[in-house]
Amino acid sequence: MPGDPVAAIAARMAQGMSNATGVQAVYEQYTELFGTDKPIPEQFVIYLRNVLRGDFGYSISQYPRTVGDVISSSIGWTLMLQLPAILVGWILGNLLGALAAYIRKGFDRVLMPASLFLSNLPAFGMAVILLVIFAVNLKWFPTSGGYDYAMVPSASWEFMWSVIVHYQLPFWSIVLITIGGQAIGMRSMAIYELNADYVKYARFLGVKDSKIIRYVFRNAMLPQITGLALSIGTMVSGALVAEIIFSYPGLGNTILTAVRGGDYPLISATTLIITWMVLLAFFSLEILYGLIDPRIKAAQSE
Repeated sequence: MPGDPVAAIAARMAQGMSNATGVQAVYEQYTELFGTDKPIPEQFVIYLRNVLRGDFGYSISQYPRTVGDVISSSIGWTLMLQLPAILVGWILGNLLGALAAYIRKGFDRVLMPASLFLSNLPAFGMAVILLVIFAVNLKWFPTSGGYDYAMVPSASWEFMWSVIVHYQLPFWSIVLITIGGQAIGMRSMAIYELNADYVKYARFLGVKDSKIIRYVFRNAMLPQITGLALSIGTMVSGALVAEIIFSYPGLGNTILTAVRGGDYPLISATTLIITWMVLLAFFSLEILYGLIDPRIKAAQSE
């Protein structure tokens, strides 16, 4: 990434100064503050030491705000948008995929093409479609923002209603994309399990279909849970497209602003958060697998 972000801050702070010595002093002050006057290995050691204390330094593009302050003010919006959208899309997609595999016939003929369309539609495409139809043409929802720009965040009903109204288009743009991919995956896995030998043997023994289906869909859910863990782990970065198109005040917009402004401390912190979330999601997945899959539980006991 080209450019010197510290020089940009110094230029802002030294605006109106005609004395070259004074401008140089301002620049040196900020290079010392951000530590860019030190060798790269030393900068890295200082960064690691500060991160272990939870200190990510100052944001270059939003100076004098700290990186922690910038992230804390935006990550709540991202979690509020992404987590419910991923969970709702995952539940609806798996439910529809299971029904398509079990019922087949007309239901599957409608669901399969619709799911293929949704899963292959890029996230920005779905966001733009919803924006044009429901915000521009029908004017049912606002086009951008997390709440009305004329409002100040508060606990009032008017503000909460504004947040709910602005929430709808970003939320459903994520849900619809998630439903498509999950429905296809669940349908394929459920069809595979329904044709497995243990299902045929159970039916031959006269086991009730309702009981068989319970085991079939439990086995078919295992790869879907892996997908859910990955989606939750990467939901901060996954919010980028929806947040940019709808100007939603979440971490996705913060990352874009950081990249555009050469804000290295903020970029590093958000990347680190995404990495931690992915690791935590897969660690939780390993534990969850042992609880829901008897085969893994048996292998662990050995």
